[in-house]
Amino acid sequence: MKRVAAVDCGTNSVRLLIADVSGDGLVDIERRMEIVRLGEGVDRTGRLAPQALARTFAAMRGYAKLIEDHAAGERVPVRVVATSATRDAANRDEFTAGVRDVFGVDPEVVTGEEEARLSFAGATADLPAGTAAPYLVVDIGGGSTEFIVGSGAGVEGALSVDIGCVRLTERHLKDAGDPPSAEAVDAVAADIEAALDRVERAVPVRGARTLIGLAGSVTTVAGISLGLPAYDASRIHHARVPAERVHEISARLLAMTHDERAAIPVMHPGRVDVIGAGALILDRIVRRYGFAEVVTSEHDILDGIAYSVAGPA
Repeated sequence: MKRVAAVDCGTNSVRLLIADVSGDGLVDIERRMEIVRLGEGVDRTGRLAPQALARTFAAMRGYAKLIEDHAAGERVPVRVVATSATRDAANRDEFTAGVRDVFGVDPEVVTGEEEARLSFAGATADLPAGTAAPYLVVDIGGGSTEFIVGSGAGVEGALSVDIGCVRLTERHLKDAGDPPSAEAVDAVAADIEAALDRVERAVPVRGARTLIGLAGSVTTVAGISLGLPAYDASRIHHARVPAERVHEISARLLAMTHDERAAIPVMHPGRVDVIGAGALILDRIVRRYGFAEVVTSEHDILDGIAYSVAGPA
């Protein structure tokens, strides 16, 4: 067993996994998530906002304390991966310096392709027996969405495109009414479809037999589909959401007011204003590629980072 710590800093949230890794897989010690909206305004300004950096560093300091508390007298290796928002930011050196100050290591601002590879590794490590390959793993983030096709033999193709729940909300829905206008929703859909055109040219998505959806937009849709009275990761992990339910829930979320979405039991407060765009991304993927269902995974890039820190078992 090797204890490791993985930190995933995305556009919308910063997450921590402290785990023991062995040849049998991961044993979670701590799994945490805070919505910090690091990518606030990046699509418009090209820079990380001071208040967004402050929120992110505050969350990270809490994570560093947890890592220290679980160190058991030994050094716990840490890998910090930063994704879409920091790739796009002109002032990402400020982010790098802050992370180094908190964790003592530099963050790795990974390419979209490396982000995709890590997501695929985390999502497919514990799939139920009999899950049909090849898999299309879709990681819907705040600033970007990763599409990865592969099987147990490895990744066959991957692409990261700049559609994410925060980016599309800020671009089209932020000032479009409550609920947003049909014209604004159509604009979001048009951006998604243009990105899916690029995906289809670059990745063998049509050959995939199972769609695996990752991250908060997907898990929230799954929680709504299951009718959960509160968010329950154990119920959501590997839940199967039929295509018809994805279509229905996406349409319903986009027709709701902010307060109506906030009242949904499984809804994280930091996801209320971006879930409509995130659900629409999932809906358009299901429609475009004709999947009958989406398999939801609570294991994703964070787990892939942890495996990478541990190295060969």
